[in-house]
Amino acid sequence: MEQKKEDIFDRLMHLPGLRIFEKIYKKNKEVLLYLLFGGLTTIVSIGTFAWFNVGMHMNELIANVISWVFAVIFAYVTNKIWVFQSETSGLGAVLKEIAKFFGGRLATLGVEELILFVFISLLHGNSMIVKLIAQVVIVILNYIISKIFVFENKING
Repeated sequence: MEQKKEDIFDRLMHLPGLRIFEKIYKKNKEVLLYLLFGGLTTIVSIGTFAWFNVGMHMNELIANVISWVFAVIFAYVTNKIWVFQSETSGLGAVLKEIAKFFGGRLATLGVEELILFVFISLLHGNSMIVKLIAQVVIVILNYIISKIFVFENKING
């Protein structure tokens, strides 16, 4: 069986002080990297949402769609390269993968928009608190969708 080339995160685990986590990291690499990049994607999403909703006084549903675009682009790149290490090549295959990724994220955008509508627009909750709680739900759903439907051809090494 062919050995995969070490990525930057594999090399970081060789650093003094991080070696104690290497066994846990190797066993759970995909989930740990998904949580890392899911967290960073959440920061991108919440940061752009706050900029448009709070900073520019834009409607929360419109601000959320704009923040979604930024977050999904960031998430696709990081998920493809580091989390699922997708080796999809060829324009047609890559476009199909992108379409599945964005399609899955579009489905969870619908879930998120519903959460925001109900808890902000109807129940008048704090937009930033509701957005943060919604992100937890969305990160979990997005992992399941990406793992099962988008990057399903990834060979676990």
